[in-house]
Amino acid sequence: MSRTQAVTSKPGGTRSEAARAPSLWLTVLSLIAFAILVALGVWQIERRAWKLALIDRVEQRVHAPARPVPSPASWPAISAASDEYRHVSVSGRFLHDRETLVQAVTEEGPGYWVLTPLKRDDGTLVLINRGFVPSERRDASTRRDGNPDGEVEIAGLLRMTEPKGGFLRDNVPRHNRWYSRDVAAIAAARGLHDVAPFFVDADAGPQIAGGPIGGLTVIRFPNNHLIYALTWFALAFMLAGRLFVTFGGGLFRRKRFVHEKVGGSDAVARRTGSDAGTFVEPT
Repeated sequence: MSRTQAVTSKPGGTRSEAARAPSLWLTVLSLIAFAILVALGVWQIERRAWKLALIDRVEQRVHAPARPVPSPASWPAISAASDEYRHVSVSGRFLHDRETLVQAVTEEGPGYWVLTPLKRDDGTLVLINRGFVPSERRDASTRRDGNPDGEVEIAGLLRMTEPKGGFLRDNVPRHNRWYSRDVAAIAAARGLHDVAPFFVDADAGPQIAGGPIGGLTVIRFPNNHLIYALTWFALAFMLAGRLFVTFGGGLFRRKRFVHEKVGGSDAVARRTGSDAGTFVEPT
C-alpha cells in the first residue's frame, strides 16, 4: 500500500508571487486615473468643437454688413455669446471733453485707446473706442484736428465691457489710470448716464493727422484642444498598457505539467516554471 505526501516549495516562492502582485489601493488609483485621463481627452474634443463653432460664428459677424447698434430696450439682453463682435453702426456727436484713455499695446506700439462717449439723438450714450494713439499724443490738444465736432456715423465691432481691470492691474479711476475698458466704471468716473453696457471698436477710416488709428481690434482664439486631447489619450493608453502588463500577463504565461505513471497511478505531478515547487511522490 502506498502513501502519498505533499511537499511544499520553499517559502521564498510565495513571497515572490506576493511581491509581484499589486496592492489593492494602487490598483484602484490606477483605474481612477485611467478614467480621469479618458474623460479629460473627451472634454478637450468637446471644447475643440465649441471653439471651432465660436470662430466660425465670429468670422460671420465681423464680415457682415454693419447694422444699427442695439436699441436701449434690448440692452439688458446683450451678451458675449449672442452679440460680441457684431458689426454695428451708430450716429451722434462726440463728447470729447469726457474722453478716457486706456493703456494699450498694439501693433503700432505702446500707447492708449481713446474712448469717447457718442451722444445719440435720443440722449443715450455709446462709448466708442476711436482707436489708438501713441504716448506723445495722449494730450487731446495734440490731436484736435482728429476730433470731429459735428454729427458723425461710426461703424465698428460691438465689444463687451471689461470690468475691474487688466491682467494683474486694477483700474484706478481716482487717479485716472485705466487698464481695461470697463464701461460702468468709466461712465461713473465721467458722470455719464444712460450709457450702453458695451462699447464699439471703430473700424479703420481715413487717417487724420494726430487722430486715433482705428481698426486695430485683435480677434484671436487659441485652439490647441486637439493637442491637449491627444496628450490625455496618450497618457491613458500608456497607463492601460501598464495595467495590462500587470494584470493580464499571467493569462499568457505557459504552465507545463508533467504527469508520470508510477505503480499504475498518476503518482507524480510536477509543475515547472517560476511557480514550481509542489510535487507528489510515492513512498
